[in-house]
Amino acid sequence: MSEFRPQIYLVTPAEFEPEGFAPELARALDAGPVACVRLALASRSEDRLLRAADALREVAHARDVPLVIERHVELALRAGLDGVHLPDGAGGLRKARAALGADAIVGAFCGASRHAGLTAGEAGADYVAFGPVGGALGTAARAEADLFAWWSEIVEVPVVAEGGLTPQLVAALAPMADFFALGEEVWATPDPMAALADLRAAMG
Repeated sequence: MSEFRPQIYLVTPAEFEPEGFAPELARALDAGPVACVRLALASRSEDRLLRAADALREVAHARDVPLVIERHVELALRAGLDGVHLPDGAGGLRKARAALGADAIVGAFCGASRHAGLTAGEAGADYVAFGPVGGALGTAARAEADLFAWWSEIVEVPVVAEGGLTPQLVAALAPMADFFALGEEVWATPDPMAALADLRAAMG
């Protein structure tokens, strides 16, 4: 039997002040292995995004953890980040790869669509993320366990589970997911480090 174990992919809150959040991120990275951090600040302010990128890059790179940014390919280049997370599947993926180079991390969120995932994988994505796995659905289709089971059996591109994760969902998907993207599940709780520890423990 393989001793496969999924890894944690930390996602920042959509709103935060870099000076206050950087120490929190440092504590999370020091608490146990993290494969990657995604800067997911919702701001459209280039100055705010660059300040956040500078602060978090220093924390992440000091611990040999790559830092990617959501959506902003040009800012990834300017801020010396390790890549980009594209929230619209394969859209823009080839352009992002051309801009960032072969060694950059380029990932794609594909909702609950097998077709979108396969298209992103064929376009050169380093990982494909499916979600939301749980939580309030809104208008989004839920990414069910059978999607992850199928992907893990058929496709070699690493798969990320994200959105509405609980320890129970993490435990159920751990045999099929390469990474768990943890954001609000950690940061929106009264004790982020305890929440992170509970989710890590559920990975097996």
